[in-house]
Amino acid sequence: MRASIQSPRTICILRLSALGDVTHVVPVIRTLQKQWPESRISWVIGSLEHRLLCDLPGIEFILFNKKDGWKAVRKLKQDLQDRQFDILLHMQVSARANLLSRFVHAPVRVGWNRERCRDFHQWFINTPIANVPQQHQLEGFLEFPRALGLVTGPPQWQLPIRADALNWVSERVASDRPTLVISPCSSHVLRNWHPAHYAAVADFAARGLDMQVVLSGGPGELDRDTGAAIQRLMVSSCINLVGADTLEQSKALLSRADLLISPDSGPVHIASALGTDVLGLYAATWSRRSGPYNSLDLCVDRYSEAARKYRNKDLHELRWGTRIEVPGVMDLVQPHDVIAKLQEWWHKRYNGA
Repeated sequence: MRASIQSPRTICILRLSALGDVTHVVPVIRTLQKQWPESRISWVIGSLEHRLLCDLPGIEFILFNKKDGWKAVRKLKQDLQDRQFDILLHMQVSARANLLSRFVHAPVRVGWNRERCRDFHQWFINTPIANVPQQHQLEGFLEFPRALGLVTGPPQWQLPIRADALNWVSERVASDRPTLVISPCSSHVLRNWHPAHYAAVADFAARGLDMQVVLSGGPGELDRDTGAAIQRLMVSSCINLVGADTLEQSKALLSRADLLISPDSGPVHIASALGTDVLGLYAATWSRRSGPYNSLDLCVDRYSEAARKYRNKDLHELRWGTRIEVPGVMDLVQPHDVIAKLQEWWHKRYNGA
């Protein structure tokens, strides 16, 4: 369904989280800015996600800190009560986001199609995007400008990175050796791989390919414990930056990496947006939907095997976006699978094979 509006004065985007998904919103913004350069764009976004994208030019960010509970809800209502927008792009289907969308006054309310709705999302919009079956999540986000009659080309990000963050990386990571960054943890614990598996792959990269290995992750206990376990299990040395960097410094690190290895997580999509190759590890989710958009051919994907083993179904029988987050599912990805893909990437990149 296409909205009959052209050159709107104001546009409000509502997408609170998560890091990977807000990264997918950036090509939408680039499309809007290119084709409607006079439009003013406001974005209701989560506080953590804002830290990733706060330097994005031409955007008014309206922050929502979910940790503040109802206080944050009341503040957002107050911030928006006297404002009128021409278009709302309601890009999140959660119950919280649906509630908050009521504070955004806009006659045109674009949202997800019924097949991708939940929590009564369809009650909070009047212009659903097109139903395109089995679509990568990034392409799903690009359906929003398409619903407004805009033409979308190849996704563009141009994520800004601060010079001091790049300098921070330069002081810790050598520039004269290929760099493998391993970001081992997803916020969804059952998507995570075993530290011993990461250590085996890291040792192969260090000893067999002479790559410097850098561990990256957040400050939480799971990230720190996983990073320490990988470092302890490795024969070779590595640079352990888990919990030591800010989000901006992590973004700079991903931009400097030659390759990232990670399960389905935010860093996968951030690195892909920055133009870094990503070797994604998938079994609990399907890379065809949520893999690194620019590196889908590099993923080791065992989602099909997971569907048969844990759901007794062919993957095409599952609802699009089904997660198979069960204990042991990531063991379907084995170190030799990842090493083989790493070798394939190496020969293609450095030998032109």
